[in-house]
Amino acid sequence: MSAFVHHYGPNTEGRDFAVGDIHGMFRLLQTTLDNMGFDPSRDRLFSVGDLVDRGPDSELALEWIAKPWFHAVQGNHEDMAIRYVTPGNRDPYHYAANGGAWLIGKTMPEQQEYAIELAALPYAIEVETADGLVGIVHADVSGDSWGEMVDRFADVTSNNKLKAITQDVLWCRDRIQSEDITGVPDVRAVIVGHTPLKRPAVLGNVYHIDTGAVFREGYFTLIDLATLETIPPTPRKLEWAA
Repeated sequence: MSAFVHHYGPNTEGRDFAVGDIHGMFRLLQTTLDNMGFDPSRDRLFSVGDLVDRGPDSELALEWIAKPWFHAVQGNHEDMAIRYVTPGNRDPYHYAANGGAWLIGKTMPEQQEYAIELAALPYAIEVETADGLVGIVHADVSGDSWGEMVDRFADVTSNNKLKAITQDVLWCRDRIQSEDITGVPDVRAVIVGHTPLKRPAVLGNVYHIDTGAVFREGYFTLIDLATLETIPPTPRKLEWAA
């Protein structure tokens, strides 16, 4: 397991789920988990990132990161939080406009604690399932395959090389904006968030599950990594939805 890509073996005790962007809605997420019978002693929850900003519970992020059954990748909002705390990169107006007031208002030691913990999150997670490997990133895979991306992370020797990869992983919307259905060839599925949708969608084998829980008419979508079925259920087979 590298610092950038974390690998998890199959869950032989319970179920594995991924959840869309959280954006400081941890209390709503807990209610959602309770309602679906999530068992923290057996089940695991994987997050596509954007744990913080916009919602009222962003300060609970460290508490959730510490839970042994909760595993998250970095999203672009983690990246913004880390960069805000980094000397020479502080732009409170830009970060506040993107939901960062919760962090701006904290003391410098508190800000640094959040930045350290958020920076320790991987950029990608891969989970073994009975039907093959499932990859999780915030926005999109960097490169033509999951394996190529993992190899690129393993070859990182400078901040410039890392930035070239994370620009795709944290920020890219090319796949969904172009309705690209080619998919990622060497994994069973890739789960992403980043772009809020009215309902979840799949392009090829890339599942977009951010249904905007932080927004007025949004809600959390979870996906069972064993079956690739969503909670709440999608009325028809997942397909591209504008």
